[in-house]
Amino acid sequence: MIDLYSLHLGPSPNVYKVMLLLEELELPYRIIPIDIFNGEQFSAEFLRICENNKVPAIVDHAPADGGPPVRVFESGSIMVYLADKAGRFLPGPSAFRERTEVLTWTFWQMGGFGPNAGQFGHFAYYAKEKIPYAVNRFTNELNRLFAVLDRRLAASPWVGGEDYSIADMINFASTHDYAMFGFDMAPFPNFLAWHARIKERPAYARTYLRTDITRTNPSDAENMTPDQWNLVFAQTAETLTAGR
Repeated sequence: MIDLYSLHLGPSPNVYKVMLLLEELELPYRIIPIDIFNGEQFSAEFLRICENNKVPAIVDHAPADGGPPVRVFESGSIMVYLADKAGRFLPGPSAFRERTEVLTWTFWQMGGFGPNAGQFGHFAYYAKEKIPYAVNRFTNELNRLFAVLDRRLAASPWVGGEDYSIADMINFASTHDYAMFGFDMAPFPNFLAWHARIKERPAYARTYLRTDITRTNPSDAENMTPDQWNLVFAQTAETLTAGR
C-alpha cells in the first residue's frame, strides 16, 4: 500500500500526475488529505514525511528492498521512484539513451512548465492584487512552452520518445486544464492530438473522472480567512519554524 498525501480541497496538478501513474501501474494506494487552511502541512508528523511542507508526498509501505517504509516528496522524484519500482514507463539504466530522453522531458516539466503554470495560476486567479505584467509574463512563457511541446510531439509520438512514459503523464497533468491559460490552441495541433490520446487511456478516467474526490477550484481562495491566506500564500521561514 502507498499513502499519497494530497490537498484537503482535492488533488492539485502535481498530485494528479502521481495519481495517473499509480492508476497506470495499478498499484494500491490511499489518499490522505492535508488541511493546508489549518496548518497540517506544518505538523511534526507531516514534516517527517516532507520537510518542504508541500504535497504531493508518498510513503511506500512495501519498498523494493523489503525494508522499512520509504518516504518520497517532490512530484518528479515520486514519478521516477514509482516507475523504477514497477519497472514500467521509464527505461532502465541499460537503456541509458532512452532513459535520458524520458528524464530530460520529465524535468523539463518540473523546471519549466510546472512552475510557470503555477505562477500563472497564482497571479491570474488567486492573487489579491491583479498585476497585469505578472499575468502577461507567465502567459507569454506558457505560450512559448506549449510551442516547445508541440514541436517535440511533431517529431515524436510521445513526449519521451517512442513509448508512453512518465514524461507524458507529468506534462499532461500540467496541461490538463489548458483552457485556463486563455490563448488560442489552434497553433498546437500535435499537442491537442497527444492530449486526446491520453484521455482515451483507461487510467485517465480512473484518475480524473472519479466521483469520490473533489477538484480544487480557484474560488476556494475567496473563502479564506486572513490567517488561512497567510498559511497558504505568505509562508516564510518563521511559518515553518513556528511548529504549527
